[in-house]
Amino acid sequence: MTPATDGLAGLGRIHFLGLGGVGVSGIARIMQQLGARISGTDAKDLPVMRELESAGAAVFVGYDAENLDRVAADGGGSVDTVIASSIAGPGNPEYDAAVQRGLPVLHRSEGLAAAMAGHRVLAVAGTHGKTTTSSMAAMTFTRAGVDPTFAVGAAVAGLGTNASAGTGEWFIAEADESDGTLLNYRPEIAILTNVEADHLDHYGSEEAVTQVFRDFIRLLPGRGVLVACADDPGAREAADWARAAGEPDVPGPRVATYGSDPSRTDDLVLVDSVLTGLDGGTGQRVTYRWQDGTTTVLTLSVPGRHNALNAAAVLLAAYHAGLDEAAAASGLEQFRGTARRFEYRGQSAGVRVFDDYAHHPTEVAAAIAAGRTVAGEHRLHVLFQPHLFSRTRDFAQGFAEALSAADGVRVLPVYPAREEPIPGVGSHLIAERVNAPLPGARVVPEDAAAAVESLVAPVRPGDVILTMGAGDVTAQAGAVLEALGRRTPRGEDG
Repeated sequence: MTPATDGLAGLGRIHFLGLGGVGVSGIARIMQQLGARISGTDAKDLPVMRELESAGAAVFVGYDAENLDRVAADGGGSVDTVIASSIAGPGNPEYDAAVQRGLPVLHRSEGLAAAMAGHRVLAVAGTHGKTTTSSMAAMTFTRAGVDPTFAVGAAVAGLGTNASAGTGEWFIAEADESDGTLLNYRPEIAILTNVEADHLDHYGSEEAVTQVFRDFIRLLPGRGVLVACADDPGAREAADWARAAGEPDVPGPRVATYGSDPSRTDDLVLVDSVLTGLDGGTGQRVTYRWQDGTTTVLTLSVPGRHNALNAAAVLLAAYHAGLDEAAAASGLEQFRGTARRFEYRGQSAGVRVFDDYAHHPTEVAAAIAAGRTVAGEHRLHVLFQPHLFSRTRDFAQGFAEALSAADGVRVLPVYPAREEPIPGVGSHLIAERVNAPLPGARVVPEDAAAAVESLVAPVRPGDVILTMGAGDVTAQAGAVLEALGRRTPRGEDG
């Protein structure tokens, strides 16, 4: 069976491993809404699992091979297909039991590809910005009235979920390159936000990262469209490669570019961006110019030049998808952000606190630039948690340079995620290189509370605090607000 072409037909009763994860739960929700009978397991009991259960799914907490039989015992019928997250592979008792029984076991991405069957697919790829851009697209297409199916990496404000089955022909998906599984999709339109070295623990070299994006572009049909950011050297090179990669009598995809350099002939140019008071001062009014000289002016709720470019990508994709321009623009203006993408978490003592998922130097730099814009003449303070020992080893200098653009920085210990420690690698590799104006960038071993107290000590009314990283640092945003509430910001420089 080829999931990308056969779709849900023939999958039968579907059992999900890693059901509580954002990606797997999203696929499960879509398949459930499309009429599939589903069940699933996760190591933890998470709220999304109860939502699926309330809609009829059989849900189990704790992996056990017998769960495959319990589904049938509960009257749900035998499991026919298993869809597994990346962390629930060989060695997982339910995964191993499924293999021993000869059941088809699909990777999460293959399950998503199966759900895409029969749709026109808009896939958002790139080293950074996928979740925000795909979420913008989901909101834009929804508000434009085409009722898309979508599966993105975080809950979309205003849509209330990260995944939903619509009745329209379009399927909007975030295409994750971390393990190469984006090659399971068959997009008609692909957005490429950027191409940089990352996930080197999987790819081994920057050249391999570049190649997987080229292979992804090759999946576009002759009638397809590549929408690429010309401001990013890697995406621009990929666009140039796509233009030159066609074969005689085999038309390649159309290439459309966007960017902010008026000297280029991009299809859509970001002309201007002005911070507005929208949503507590995080909004921006942006002006775009099309190739024919006409302009589009939008008021976005999310700050930062990177988000203005993400919106340009969605505008171009909507145009090539045939959406009404005014309806698409209105949909973009209704986008209010996604979880953990410069997410406003609250204010205390005159200090606003935001949280961001940034975990690569380029992402960190973009989030800090956005924070700088929001803070204005006030100061920006960052609590950063590196994610993965390998990424810390590979990009320590880049992280330090990006963090040095903030006024005050505290660096937490590395969040290991799936990795074992690497000798000699730790947050100190970043902290010792940070050169921020306020003193004190340091690792606070295992003591996030001390890091929070140290971070908030020099803040003044009007300052901005940003918690940042792909691990559990998001929980510290609440601790920051509590710490701010216990004190009156002082006026000293720290």
